[in-house]
Amino acid sequence: MSAKENVTIYQLLALLEARYAIRVLWALRDGHPQTFRLLQDSVGGITPNTLNTRIKELREAGLMQHNGDGYSVTTSGTDLLKRLADLQPFAARWVAAQAKKKTQAN
Repeated sequence: MSAKENVTIYQLLALLEARYAIRVLWALRDGHPQTFRLLQDSVGGITPNTLNTRIKELREAGLMQHNGDGYSVTTSGTDLLKRLADLQPFAARWVAAQAKKKTQAN
């Protein structure tokens, strides 16, 4: 990977590493708009101030939008979520392997 490609990945990861950023996007993955309150409940444990900050950042990044029905992901946000969904099968295998290690260690 070139240095320029690394920079773009680092920029995206810096945005997504912010506390709750991925969880906010993930809560919107079904494509149905959510009100602020519903989104806060969907994310769980996020304060209104933090949610406002994440919404602002994700909207500025073009991953999230607001219309009359509530918050939803943009086309770019949907594309990102499709790519993140590929992590689920990996995560399931990884968790199973970790559990197996613990069982074997005991």
